[in-house]
Amino acid sequence: MPFGEAPSQHLVNRAFAVLDRIVQVKAVSPLYRSPAWPDPADPPYVNAAALVETAMGPHALLAALHAVEAGFGRRRGAPNAPRTLDLDLIAYGDARCDEAAGTLPGGLRLPHPRFAERDFVLAPICDIAPDWCDPETGRSVRALLAGLPVRSARRIS
Repeated sequence: MPFGEAPSQHLVNRAFAVLDRIVQVKAVSPLYRSPAWPDPADPPYVNAAALVETAMGPHALLAALHAVEAGFGRRRGAPNAPRTLDLDLIAYGDARCDEAAGTLPGGLRLPHPRFAERDFVLAPICDIAPDWCDPETGRSVRALLAGLPVRSARRIS
């Protein structure tokens, strides 16, 4: 069941607070609103990014993110189905990984597939790490965002 924007904002902020008990949250971006996908008639999504520091490896970190999601009621079903919370591991430093399948749903892919095409991912990252470069292309997140033909994510004030 999708949540309205105000509860979604609260949920994202609560999730970051829980995450800060698991890893060291170094920075959190402002919140952004973006149209729901694949059905824009659904309530808009609330997006944000966090820069974290951890001794966990990427697999353990992704498992921790999935555990936080589950703690907030996320149930993994059909791809792109509405969900209460979606925490993605976009990047892990300059690490590259492409597991078609693994112990985690869908395997681990780093950087996250298609992140460079999504303004709702790039805009929050740009707020906290504008000079971070995609290890695949070497392009900065700032340049990736500037190169998008359409931008629909809007900062929530």
